[in-house]
Amino acid sequence: MTISPELIGALATGVVTILGAFFGFTKWMISKFLHELKPNSGSSMKDQITRLEGRVDDIYTILANKE
Repeated sequence: MTISPELIGALATGVVTILGAFFGFTKWMISKFLHELKPNSGSSMKDQITRLEGRVDDIYTILANKE
């Protein structure tokens, strides 16, 4: 089997394509996760965590006043 310039070019193109797709998908996933961490008036994960923290604080206050 001989290694021709066309074979090297085809392999290099395949590797670059696969790596480009992987890094593009990774960038897309990271941007989606980071978007969830920004408040957006109610539906983001950050807003939900903020609401839960407030409720937990209220529960602690109620429990502290009972004793």
